[in-house]
Amino acid sequence: MMRRLFLLALLLWAGLALARPVTVLTVQGAIGPASADYLIRGFKHAEQDGAQLVVIKLDTPGGLDTSMRAIIQAILASPVPVATFVYPQGARAASAGTYILYASHIAAMAPATNLGAATPVAIGVGGPQPGEDKPSAAEKKDDKAKNQNDGKNGADQPPAVLPPGDALTRKQVHDATAYIRSLAELRGRNAEWAERAVREAVSLTAEQALKEKVIDLIAEDVADLLAKLDGRTLKTARGEVKLATRGVSPTALEPDWRSRLLGVIGDPSIAYILMLIGIYGLIYEFANPGFGVPGVIGAISLLLALFALNMLPVSYAGLALILLGIAFMVAEVFVPSFGILGLGGLIAFVVGSVMLIDTDIPGYGLPWGLIAAVTATTAGFLFLVVGMVLQSRRRPAATGSEEMVGAEARVISDCETEGWAHVHGETWRIRCPRPLKAGQRVRIKRVDGLTLEVEPM
Repeated sequence: MMRRLFLLALLLWAGLALARPVTVLTVQGAIGPASADYLIRGFKHAEQDGAQLVVIKLDTPGGLDTSMRAIIQAILASPVPVATFVYPQGARAASAGTYILYASHIAAMAPATNLGAATPVAIGVGGPQPGEDKPSAAEKKDDKAKNQNDGKNGADQPPAVLPPGDALTRKQVHDATAYIRSLAELRGRNAEWAERAVREAVSLTAEQALKEKVIDLIAEDVADLLAKLDGRTLKTARGEVKLATRGVSPTALEPDWRSRLLGVIGDPSIAYILMLIGIYGLIYEFANPGFGVPGVIGAISLLLALFALNMLPVSYAGLALILLGIAFMVAEVFVPSFGILGLGGLIAFVVGSVMLIDTDIPGYGLPWGLIAAVTATTAGFLFLVVGMVLQSRRRPAATGSEEMVGAEARVISDCETEGWAHVHGETWRIRCPRPLKAGQRVRIKRVDGLTLEVEPM
């Protein structure tokens, strides 16, 4: 009996050892270039390791459309099935997270989580605002026909709401709606609710999502998820895959240095600070050639900032205003404009900073506190430099021929009209209106080339 139990345990251990691994990826926070790079590289790593399943632990308020679509394209093309798991309890898969959940082979949620609110955030909710274009007759007709078709198909949901705003706004809503419906139809999930999530920004709890057939299952944790997925057959880009996940210990894949670097510099606030460090460093280097350190730090910071801004939704008008503002403030130091250039530069700098990141997505805007702090620091530095320049202009000359005028000199030898005198330890030729005696002290009136015109004190 003991021998049979030992053999059974040995066979069970061997089966678990031969089971293909499960890779776990974790995404917390806004979906952006860093998270897209991390997930895409994670899919490739799982394929190379021969993993049978990739689990994405997701907790996100949304993110950038370009990054979301890159992730979804990678999921659809992945030969390894992907299970997106909204976890831990209290997490959410809002906006872009809902699209990723719909695109995954398995959509799962932990208790006390939610998903939805998939309307593009740049699009307002409500009726057309003043100054906005009203829907054209053709667009109204298309929407009416679509609503009638939905009624014929037996949809229980209310007719689709006409997107508010101008033509561009409606196109964005229609595009997002068609995109999420295509994902829902591909995975056999509730397409009507997906459309409502885009048009009406509705949300669901985990229990409601399971009831509405938006997700496939609810699990307490990753181990519970793997136990419930055991034996399922999933269709991937390269064919069907049967899962054997019961008892498998998942392998967590942490972000590498590249993903961590992208996560740091991909933050709009960090990119903004790097850009300013780069610009100010280069300005200081050009003003003081040969110092080296500001130029090197500035060049590296500016290149990193440009790389980060290239991945973010940047307003080039805002970037141009920031550069124009800095140029005006630098010009204020050299051009006597009585503060006009400096004040205009500060205004352009603030407006450009507000406009720089062209999106309302949570986590991808520049905080007002950061803009205020940077502006105050720049303004303080500007006023300090301008004040020092004004003070230096009020001071008497300390070098050059201007400094000689008014200085005292001592005559070396008797002279009638011309002679020699000591000035600041140097011997100068002097010209005088009347005879002078050796040792007499005189004051310099004017510098004429290398001759000093003097008068007795």
